[in-house]
Amino acid sequence: MTAKTIDLNADLGESFGHYTMGNDSAMLDIVTSANVACGFHGGDPEVMAETFRIAREKGVSVGSHPGFPDLWGFGRRVMPFTPAQIERIVAYQMGAAQALATYSGHRMTYMKTHGALGNLTERDPAVAEAIVNAVKAVDPNLPIMAIALSHLERIGRERGLTVFSEIFADRAYTEDGHLVSRKEPGAVLHDADFAAARAVRMVQNGAIETISGKMLPTRIDTICVHGDNAESVEVARKVRSGFEAAGIALRALT
Repeated sequence: MTAKTIDLNADLGESFGHYTMGNDSAMLDIVTSANVACGFHGGDPEVMAETFRIAREKGVSVGSHPGFPDLWGFGRRVMPFTPAQIERIVAYQMGAAQALATYSGHRMTYMKTHGALGNLTERDPAVAEAIVNAVKAVDPNLPIMAIALSHLERIGRERGLTVFSEIFADRAYTEDGHLVSRKEPGAVLHDADFAAARAVRMVQNGAIETISGKMLPTRIDTICVHGDNAESVEVARKVRSGFEAAGIALRALT
């Protein structure tokens, strides 16, 4: 059954100091939810406050986007933290995001893990459990945005949290429904027309489309377009217009 509404989210606020990442202003005109970096893989207090301010003015919902403390690797390298340490780095970043969102007159409406930390939640239940522990300790009423078919999606619901299931418009999927590693060719989709058409197919079918074209049924609440690629704005525009043409309305999750 075709979804009547869908949330379109993007990873934003990832600039740091003098280094600019992506075109946040343009993306915030397109998406309905913004996952804001919390200073570990990208972002800083100035960038975070400004991102929350603009999102509030444009009516875009915001969530914290914690990752590994890896500015050099942009949070896309696995770091050897224990599950207990992961709990604390997630809680720390959630607190920073909450403070600066409040400072900017906005409010946090969900949490989504970034990069390598998020990818671990697909295959490592201990990491997923640690993230759930952090959210329940900091704010048990705060929803989690979790990768569809991941351990985080399953464990979050089992432990009573609200979980929004996420798929990706600009990432390829393996035959078992996991994201293709960025180390592999074709992991990131750069063709805006292809990405948009595939996104519409996935939402209409309620399924993840693998590289071979196989459809794996899953719940879909939101779809992500990454904000750090050269094609990000064009992909986001095409995805949004594709949904609208298919009669699927764009609406924030909360």
